[in-house]
Amino acid sequence: MIIRSATFIKSSPKVGDCPKSNLPEYAFIGRSNVGKSSLINMLVNKKGLALTGSTPGKTLLINHFIVNDEWHLVDLPGYGFAQRGKKQRDELRSMIEGFILGRDSLTNLFVLVDSRLEPQKIDIEFINWLGENGIPFSIVFTKTDKLSKDSANTNIEAYKNRLKEDWENLPPIFITSSVTSAGREELLNYIEQINLYSSD
Repeated sequence: MIIRSATFIKSSPKVGDCPKSNLPEYAFIGRSNVGKSSLINMLVNKKGLALTGSTPGKTLLINHFIVNDEWHLVDLPGYGFAQRGKKQRDELRSMIEGFILGRDSLTNLFVLVDSRLEPQKIDIEFINWLGENGIPFSIVFTKTDKLSKDSANTNIEAYKNRLKEDWENLPPIFITSSVTSAGREELLNYIEQINLYSSD
């Protein structure tokens, strides 16, 4: 897939405020500081499209973008809001769950996982929750440029093995770096294939 355009549309505090559209929708989510905004910017080859920063949890709204006038990219708030108060954590959780469970046009959810870390309980619980609710999703390992290829492969295999404790078949898995653009072509081709299949 060649990215010809990527444009911000709207930020929404809840699913009911999201744009009305029949276009396929691909949402990105992960724990705070997983590199989500950097990955989105790399994917569409447009620096600054999604906000990045050293402070985890900058995304507090549902941010919609349109790509190639053909599909929506959605930047969701991160989960695991340890530094936020209970009220805001509950509001963010309600927003995220409302979108994932209630958005009819959601075609696929990309769950971002930091490749530098051992399997995290919060990621496993979230992935299993998606499975329990029948949400189509893929796993995207980020920040692979931050460690050696062998270390990245070891960590990713450990994650797969942990998931296999709960899953008979694993979802699609992508290995990426927003610095080197690794995985960009694979992710975009995957989206393109789904779009082509959906339009048949």
